[in-house]
Amino acid sequence: MKTLRILFVFLFCLGMSNVNAQINLKDKLKRQTNNRANNKADQGIDKGLDAVENGVKDLFKKKKKDGDQAQDSTSSDQNQDATQNSKPAADSKPSLAAYSKFDFIPGEKVIFYDDFSQDAVGDFPALWFSNGSGEVVTLNNYPGNWMQITANGCYYPERDLQTTENFTVEFDLIPGSENFEVGFFLVAGDIKNPMEGGAIPGKAGVKTNITGYTTYFSSYFNGAYALDGNKDIVLNGNEKMHVSYWVQKQRLRIYINETKVIDSPRLMPVGYKYNMLRFEMGGETKPYIANFRVAAGLPDTRNKLITEGKLVTYGIYFDVNKDVVKPESYGTLKEIAGILNEVPDVKVKIFGHTDADGEDAKNMDLSKRRAASVKNELVKSFGVNGDRLETDGLGETKPVAPNDTPVNKALNRRVEFIKL
Repeated sequence: MKTLRILFVFLFCLGMSNVNAQINLKDKLKRQTNNRANNKADQGIDKGLDAVENGVKDLFKKKKKDGDQAQDSTSSDQNQDATQNSKPAADSKPSLAAYSKFDFIPGEKVIFYDDFSQDAVGDFPALWFSNGSGEVVTLNNYPGNWMQITANGCYYPERDLQTTENFTVEFDLIPGSENFEVGFFLVAGDIKNPMEGGAIPGKAGVKTNITGYTTYFSSYFNGAYALDGNKDIVLNGNEKMHVSYWVQKQRLRIYINETKVIDSPRLMPVGYKYNMLRFEMGGETKPYIANFRVAAGLPDTRNKLITEGKLVTYGIYFDVNKDVVKPESYGTLKEIAGILNEVPDVKVKIFGHTDADGEDAKNMDLSKRRAASVKNELVKSFGVNGDRLETDGLGETKPVAPNDTPVNKALNRRVEFIKL
C-alpha cells in the first residue's frame, strides 16, 4: 500500500511538472516572440520560431561520405537564417549594364583558384589552412560549393602564392547576416609562420574590413600602421557580392560588385612580395566564400589580338553550366570591344572552351552557347558590328592543362578570340 502511495505521488508530481513545463513553454514563446533579440536562453524555441517565420527546412545539402547523394539539413539555425535571407528576388540579378563603370580587369596568369568542387560537402577545404573551423556546403539559392567559415580565426590558401607586382584577387562572398564584418588581408610574410605578427600579420600588408555600411582599409609594415581610410557603402549581408582586389605596384583598387570602393595610388608598402591572402573572422559573422581566384600580370589585349592574332581571356565569367555572361565580365568585354571598334576592318572568331567535368556532348553545346553569348554582349552592350564576329565552341577537346586540379580546370575554362 505504501508503495502504491509513493507511486501515486510520483506520478502526480510528474504530471504537475509537465503542466508547469507547458505553461513555462508558452511563457517563453511569448517572450521570445516579443523580444527574441534580447533573449537567447532557449535555442529550441528560437529554432521553432525560425522555422515558422522563414518557412525554411533542409537548406543545405550534405553528401554522405560513401557517395550516396542523399540530402541532409544542418542543425545550425544561423545557417538556415543566412541561406534563406540571402535568397534574392527573382528579378534582383544585376545586369551587365549595371557595371558600366566597372573597369576591373583580372590578371592574365592564374596562380591559384578554388571553387571547392574537389571537396566533399561537410569537409574542411583541402587547399586551405585555418586555426578556426569551417566546412564546404551547398546553398539552395546560389550554385556551386561554398566554404563556410564557422569560427573565429584566420583562413588562407596553404601555399606560398607566387604573385608579382601586378596581380588580382577575386571571390564571391555572402556574409550571412545584416550585421557583419569580414576581414581580408594581403600579406607579405612567411607561409611557414603564418601567425607572425599577430594582429598585424607578416612583415607588411594591407588590411580591409568589409561591413554592412563601411569598408575600412589600412596598410602596415614593420609592425606599425602607415595609411588608413574608409568608404561608406551599404551592402546587403544576405546576398551574394563579388569582391575584387587589383594591385598595380603600390596602387590598390578594391571593388564590391560594380562599385569601386577604394582607389589608392600609394597604399601598398613598397619592396614586399605579397604571398599570403587570408580571411580573418571575429564576432558572430560566419560568411560563405566561393570562386576564390588569384591571377598575376596585366593582359596585353591589343598586342595579342591585333598583332599576334590570338587572345585568350579568363576575364569573361559564367555560372556553372550556364551560358549567361556574368556582369563582372564588363571590364574585360569593354577593353576588347574598344579595340575592335578602333580597328573596324578586323574580323574575329570567338571560341568557347570548357573543362572536362560532365558529358562531352553537353560541354560542346555549352561552349558554343557561351561563345554566342559573348558575341551578343559585344554587339548589344558595346556596339561592335556583329558581321565581324563568328562563334564556335570546342568544349573540352582543346585543353591547355590537365583536368586534375581546380587551377588547371580554371585554365581550361576560357574564351579565345582568333583574328581572321
